[in-house]
Amino acid sequence: MGAIAIAVQACEKRLDEACRQAGRPPSCATLLAVSKTFPAAAVREAWAAGQRRFGESYVQEALDKMDELADLAIEWHFIGPLQSNKTRPVAERFAWVHGVERGQIAQRLARQRPPHLPALNVCIQVNVSGETSKHGVPLGEALALAQMVAAQPRLRLRGFMAIPEPSRDATVLQARFQALADLLQQARLAGFDLDTLSMGMSDDLEVAVAAGSTLVRVGSAIFGARKQTNKERK
Repeated sequence: MGAIAIAVQACEKRLDEACRQAGRPPSCATLLAVSKTFPAAAVREAWAAGQRRFGESYVQEALDKMDELADLAIEWHFIGPLQSNKTRPVAERFAWVHGVERGQIAQRLARQRPPHLPALNVCIQVNVSGETSKHGVPLGEALALAQMVAAQPRLRLRGFMAIPEPSRDATVLQARFQALADLLQQARLAGFDLDTLSMGMSDDLEVAVAAGSTLVRVGSAIFGARKQTNKERK
């Protein structure tokens, strides 16, 4: 068994233990393998180990991998900031988009989603840390954007996503994750049919699961340290 396959199994066990420690059912959260900057061969090895969901942030790199791995039944998630001029291939090739933060992007995705495909699953990215450098809609504006996204044809609003500012203080992280969980509850009370909290990564998935995460985005714990590439500018 290769290193990636071993890492996938270890992450699944870690995730199940996090669910147990949080008093939630086993497999309460889904593992999304963040494969950006890693080659198609690494994705293939993770797939062989049972991983089926993969996250990409750079459009052209992702399209190349999709073509190379067309023989595999992969659920592709776009998890990075999305520019207006890149929405069409994302609408046409991905099953999920985690980083919608502007109404214009949602409208473009809805127009460009092919009618023969299922509705595109969407999470709204929320800036729970209040950092000016962070992507995401402010907490106070998230429900208004949710209303707009939910009204779009060919899109299915699933929930919210956040990437809090890193912190070694578990209490600070817990508060930021809890803010997103509270937002989900507010949205449900407002009548939205939502089921997804996309939060937590390799270093903080336990804290995220304790706050209610249903999907954790894990890259380095599966594939190793991420390397910077020219593809990050595409």
